Amino acid sequence: MQSRVIIGIAELAVDIAPTIIVTLGLGSCVGVTMYDPKNKLGGMIHIMLANSHGDTRGKPAKFADTGIPLLLSKMLERGADKNNLIVKIAGGARMFGNHVPALNVGGKNVKAVKEALSALGLKIRAEDTGGNRGRTIELFLETGDLAVKVIGEDVKII
Repeated sequence: MQSRVIIGIAELAVDIAPTIIVTLGLGSCVGVTMYDPKNKLGGMIHIMLANSHGDTRGKPAKFADTGIPLLLSKMLERGADKNNLIVKIAGGARMFGNHVPALNVGGKNVKAVKEALSALGLKIRAEDTGGNRGRTIELFLETGDLAVKVIGEDVKII
């Protein structure tokens, strides 16, 4: 029987199949998933902001620069092989001020996520980022599929 683990903003989870890991309401936030197909082990983090500037106040999962290394560490602790990891990202919408670059928090988050992954030697296999609408994502640990749901659109599997 499949169980669902729902994570909120600035949270992460790592689990094994047949679990489904879900996060709701990715607006400017970015959901990052890592999946090891050999072990059917996966993880997800809900990144809210790009950079901690050294101040995580007990929430390292809130920031790309601290959260992504933490997710990788938790995956490796559970037995993932870094060389097998499939990384996917979604979110990073431009939710406010379409003509004000300083308000493009989503774009900054996507850039920071990509930089953090690259610094760890991880490549993104698939992404669904940008736009101006929020997303909900579900990571199916049996298959590694990432379902991306946007209101008014068909579900995408990436």
